[in-house]
Amino acid sequence: MTGIRQLADHLNISIGTVSRALNGKPDVNPETRRRVMEAAEKLGYVANQAGRALRKGKTGIVGFMMETDPEVSRYGDLFFTSVFDGVQSVLTRHQLDLVTLLCPSSEDPDVYLDRMVARGFADAIILSGTRRHDPRFTLLAKRKIPFIPLGRSLTDVGQPWIDLDFEGMAEIAVNRFVANGHRRIGVIWPHGDHNLAYIFIDQVRETLARHQLTLPDHYIFKGPPNEDGGYRIARDIKACAEPPTAIILVNEAIVMGLYRGLTEVGMKPGKDVAIIGRYSPQAKFLSPSLTSFDLSLRDLGAALAETLLGSMPAYRQSYPDIIKRRIWPMTLVEGESG
Repeated sequence: MTGIRQLADHLNISIGTVSRALNGKPDVNPETRRRVMEAAEKLGYVANQAGRALRKGKTGIVGFMMETDPEVSRYGDLFFTSVFDGVQSVLTRHQLDLVTLLCPSSEDPDVYLDRMVARGFADAIILSGTRRHDPRFTLLAKRKIPFIPLGRSLTDVGQPWIDLDFEGMAEIAVNRFVANGHRRIGVIWPHGDHNLAYIFIDQVRETLARHQLTLPDHYIFKGPPNEDGGYRIARDIKACAEPPTAIILVNEAIVMGLYRGLTEVGMKPGKDVAIIGRYSPQAKFLSPSLTSFDLSLRDLGAALAETLLGSMPAYRQSYPDIIKRRIWPMTLVEGESG
């Protein structure tokens, strides 16, 4: 690995001249620039990114903030890995890199992000796990750091965003159940205080109301967003005086435990309880096959990166027609469960 000092010594010219040649400065003789570039390639020159970042005030890094949670299923890792791949496929076009910023469950996410921002760790941020009211938006806007959330919030500082079509999922699922004769329809509350839960539940209620139906509080089931949570919720469903005959859920992992739990309490998925959920790689092993909503996570990641860069002056010209705010569609995959 060769640094700029070794490159300058090899060519017997000053470090300043080598630096100006590598950075395309116009005051460098064309022949000198050619010699520097050829030697850099031959010797495997690697730029000192930390030093360049200090000089330019830029890191070349986009941070993706996630909150870790021991209760979240391992499928969450698969979800974000696919999104990351899409993000990096775009960043690579501009010689940018993606770094995950993992906020532990033991720390306040606002405090964590404030610390990362203070360290100047990244030029731009992608946020996940957006909350109903999210102070992170205000923090980043105040510090003038470009960002895009995967998800909406009532906090709005004019930033771009992309969110999954939870309204469409709720409406299609409710209409499908009602058309199939269901009147007692329940939901499984998405994890925590994330804004998607309120969006989803509100749309379920609104769609049910159009059919003169309601969503009673005891038909909103809650549990950890993992297989164990689904297993426990199955018993809560069975314990209802009049169990719902249909369930809609957003979390991909809960359905695995839900299937097993329902079977053990004598309620057959797809027969005694119709189920519509989100697709996951594990869902293809379920019987009866899960009726679910699917999307390309890699394409979602690419769209996040393009929308973020399109909001930044240095890259705006590359994405002149980018849509600033988008609801990302999901496709209904027909199954036998509902």
